[in-house]
Amino acid sequence: MRKSNQKPVTRNQKKKKINKSQVENLIFSRPRSMRDVEMHYCAGCGHGLVHRLICETIDELGIRERTIGVAPVGCAVIAYDYWDFDVTEAAHGRTPAVATGIKRVRPESIVFSYQGDGDLAAIGTAEIIHTANRGENITVIFVNNGVYGMTGGQMAPTTLAGQVTDTTVEGRNLKRDGYPLKILEMMAVLPGAKYLERTSVHSPQEVLRTKRAIKKAFQTQIDNRGFSMVEVLAMCPTYWGMSPIKSADRIKNEVSTFYPIGVVKSY
Repeated sequence: MRKSNQKPVTRNQKKKKINKSQVENLIFSRPRSMRDVEMHYCAGCGHGLVHRLICETIDELGIRERTIGVAPVGCAVIAYDYWDFDVTEAAHGRTPAVATGIKRVRPESIVFSYQGDGDLAAIGTAEIIHTANRGENITVIFVNNGVYGMTGGQMAPTTLAGQVTDTTVEGRNLKRDGYPLKILEMMAVLPGAKYLERTSVHSPQEVLRTKRAIKKAFQTQIDNRGFSMVEVLAMCPTYWGMSPIKSADRIKNEVSTFYPIGVVKSY
């Protein structure tokens, strides 16, 4: 058999062969509002999916130049490395307070906070409740994976009964540790909270539902209706001690039975 004199095609050369018509026919690509960088999240983590959905929504609504995000302390502490729009940082749990200040001095801007269950439901409980009660015209994206991911997998306010964590090695004990917090249901009684929905990212169908909810939450702010919030049930394979696939199944079969998916309140 004769050897070919043709040199192997490199990845960069393959990229160069993509013509203009192929680019124009692309139906799935990186959103303009998302930077082309490698993320630090663990394999199977839900944060990357939610990041992308936010960027897709901002692009589709045409609000990129007006948007200001507020990043939390937690796994998403460097969310600003991935979003290509204005983002600021807040002290742990004070994310809604910072978002409130920005919105009040820049009412024309679209302001949202991005928070995990520690930032929002533990150290930041007072901030989120009073922000909603005042009816601040901001949007909150709340990622609930039921565990403290950045600090080593400890119990969170949203950890389910019986769930094993680094600080509940025999499972969460309701008598000792109390009950998991249902933040949306608690906030539904507040007149300032106008739109509250719980979604998930454990399946393609739920990812699409989450995007619709995020878009409606942003639209609520654009229409000056008041406070809006989307809670997203997300996977944490690393500290749940299971594979990404089993983590997705856990949301479907266990987590969503305690935290039901759907609209909790809508104007």
